[in-house]
Amino acid sequence: RRGPLAPGEKMAAARGSLLLLLLHNSLVQLASGDITDGNSEHLKREHSLIKPYQGVGSSSMPLWDFGGSTMLTSQYVRLTPDDRSKRGSIWNRMPCHLKDWELHVQFKVHGLGKKNLHGDGFAVWYTKDRLITGTVFGSRDNFHGLGLFIDTYPNDENTDRAFPYVSAMVNNGSMSYDHGKDGRPSELSGCSSELRNVDHDTYLAIRYSRGRLTVMTDVEDKNEWKECIDISGVRLPTGYYFGASSATGDLSDNHDIISMKLYQLTVEHTPEDESIDWTKIEPSVSLLKSPKDNIDDPTGNFRSGPLTGWKVFLLLLCALLGIIVCAVVGAVVFQKRQERNKRFY
Repeated sequence: RRGPLAPGEKMAAARGSLLLLLLHNSLVQLASGDITDGNSEHLKREHSLIKPYQGVGSSSMPLWDFGGSTMLTSQYVRLTPDDRSKRGSIWNRMPCHLKDWELHVQFKVHGLGKKNLHGDGFAVWYTKDRLITGTVFGSRDNFHGLGLFIDTYPNDENTDRAFPYVSAMVNNGSMSYDHGKDGRPSELSGCSSELRNVDHDTYLAIRYSRGRLTVMTDVEDKNEWKECIDISGVRLPTGYYFGASSATGDLSDNHDIISMKLYQLTVEHTPEDESIDWTKIEPSVSLLKSPKDNIDDPTGNFRSGPLTGWKVFLLLLCALLGIIVCAVVGAVVFQKRQERNKRFY
């Protein structure tokens, strides 16, 4: 009969458990991609639109301006009603000076139109100018900054894409959005997403960190993020404004924004990055190839995105270290037990 563990054995087992716990936490962090989990500690309220809204029934609200057909209710901000030829927008008054951020948008697109008899969609913006009505989903063309477009109507009759379609564009003011081709000439990447006329909550997450732009969707009522866009080499300045806009034409929909929550990401930058004047960066993207048509393959998961080479290496290294630690701890405990049992012979 074997007795209880000796103090030395307990310490060895404790060290092994601690190492395994650290390895487990490392693996969890790698799998999550360091995505914010909505912790209020990192929520930037000056850039967030959250219920209960202030200013319901008036033409203004603290920290936010809206124009056009936008209507503020107690449950949502309706950019456009299900009516023809409407344009509306809502814009944050405070310029964002964060280098690394993540924006979560809860929205709802719904209406009476069936099949393709609805339009046109809405856009989420991070741009230099604000509250300027225009032709790009209710906001100005030739903008400076980032535009994320949720396009619900195919203008190009020859398109092979499924709509609604989510796409991203970075502009330094030199490019125009081509509605006739659904923005393909200037699109960086995109994906199809069944987000219209659903009975559950729908979300977008836009993450910008260290030159990497990631867009995720949660529209299937599974409470999980699905990867839509992942682009490196993106340069966006600080001091721009967040906003959302929408437009209808001959076809229409209700385009509602329920919340916009901005989170600050804690990221270490190189000394070279810290020496840059981020307010003077020109919006741009370093691409090996020009923007082109993208295959509709919205696979992946927001909390466990595609593994890069270094992540695979670290995962294998952690797994190997875990095996070694388990083997060493097992050998030490086995040896201690053998020595202890010999003393009772």
